[in-house]
Amino acid sequence: MRPLAAAFACALSCTVLTAAAAEPAPPTLADVLAASTADDWRRPDPENTLYMRIPGGTVVIELAPRFSPAHVANIRALARAHYWDGLAILRVQDNYVAQWGDPDAEKPARRRSLGQAKAKLPAEFEREAAGSGFHAIDSRDAYAPQVGFLDGFPAASDPARGKVWMAHCYGLVGAGRDNAADSSNGAELYAVIGHAPRHLDRNITPVGRVLLGMELLSSLPRGPAPMGFYTDPAQRTPIATLRLASDVPESERLPVEVLRTGTPTFERLVQARRERHEEWFVDPVGRIELCNVPVPVRLAR
Repeated sequence: MRPLAAAFACALSCTVLTAAAAEPAPPTLADVLAASTADDWRRPDPENTLYMRIPGGTVVIELAPRFSPAHVANIRALARAHYWDGLAILRVQDNYVAQWGDPDAEKPARRRSLGQAKAKLPAEFEREAAGSGFHAIDSRDAYAPQVGFLDGFPAASDPARGKVWMAHCYGLVGAGRDNAADSSNGAELYAVIGHAPRHLDRNITPVGRVLLGMELLSSLPRGPAPMGFYTDPAQRTPIATLRLASDVPESERLPVEVLRTGTPTFERLVQARRERHEEWFVDPVGRIELCNVPVPVRLAR
């Protein structure tokens, strides 16, 4: 090739390569978090945070008063009365839930007193969507017309009915109940430790989600089928204490931070989870399911 022609060809190819090289790579989840600012993170309210200490460590739970105000108020009363201290995790059902409470709750002569807490509460399965601050994400869902996040909690919505509710994703904490819809009071709680049982949405009152310590619950020995209740009391995991963070000395509180939802940073996180551009992925997927979107939690430096 003549020098002039070669230079012309090189100039064309070099221009194309330079332009391609200048195209920014789509961000990964790690990129989004690395670019986040201090304003993208929040500290959970100590009045809405529980510390449950079990032999393996501490499980940190954030309560959701905007979803279930009556239950959260009762849980605060129970925690301040030390209701759960010395009780146990009674049930661990594989791919489902870990549940804790009073093993003698059905025995009037032996069950623990609720103190100032109420014995009966209304069901709080859903709330009004108007003014809730619900932020929808683009996702087709089998259980709801819309899904998204509210106050950092995975949620679902039905715009036609004007209702929003918390979704049963991994880590959700709910209030166990009997057959009657209004038979829960927050004394018996469970955490989802398996594949999201979304069929429980709008059938049980959700009260919060586990922020830290899920590995302590999900790794517990499973109880026998069909429901995972331990038949031998010695198999139960004892609860040393369960306290509101606001009742723990400030010097002993964990510096927990949660990524804010409903922000541009969180929108980029959702997109990064939808389009998987990590080097490992062959197929970038191109879609997202509510319970596959993490709400990151960290301990502040």
